[in-house]
Amino acid sequence: MLRRPSMDPESKTFKFKICLVGEEGVGKTSLIHRFVSGAFDESYIRTLGAVVSKKTVALGTALGRPVQVDMMILDIMGKRTFLQLFKEAYFHGAKGVLAVFDMTRAQSLRDLTKWIDGVRDSVGPVPVYALGNKTDLAHRREVNSEDASTVLASYECPVLYTSAKTGENVEQAFQGLAKTIVESSSSE
Repeated sequence: MLRRPSMDPESKTFKFKICLVGEEGVGKTSLIHRFVSGAFDESYIRTLGAVVSKKTVALGTALGRPVQVDMMILDIMGKRTFLQLFKEAYFHGAKGVLAVFDMTRAQSLRDLTKWIDGVRDSVGPVPVYALGNKTDLAHRREVNSEDASTVLASYECPVLYTSAKTGENVEQAFQGLAKTIVESSSSE
């Protein structure tokens, strides 16, 4: 349905908010930084509250017109107490979710369901992509694809395995979610 990307003034532009959620230290901020700026920073900086980033991406064509998306990307602090206190304010208007777990910490996968449920409780059944981050740390891996499939089966969401450090599947994750949102909003 969507074809070759091109930025064109005659393009159809969608604007929407997506949220990255997951436990502290899973790499949400690093994934956003890699996607928005193409870079990776080794230093860990804890997100306090929520941080907003923006990026416009070309997705190809639909119905003969180029399609682009202006994404407002919310990086949410990885504390579930924060989720309970502020979920209405931060998730309001979100059209999709990148739910991130750390491949080197099995508990981060088990806790991911609470994050997905929290967002969907606030905004309804929006598209979710689950991201198993830190694939570059294969020697420390505690989670495999079968674990992720089992834990996330009821959410019927795609699972991609990413590395903010190497860039593996980062672009595909953000663009895949954007395409899913565009396609679901076009069919409404």
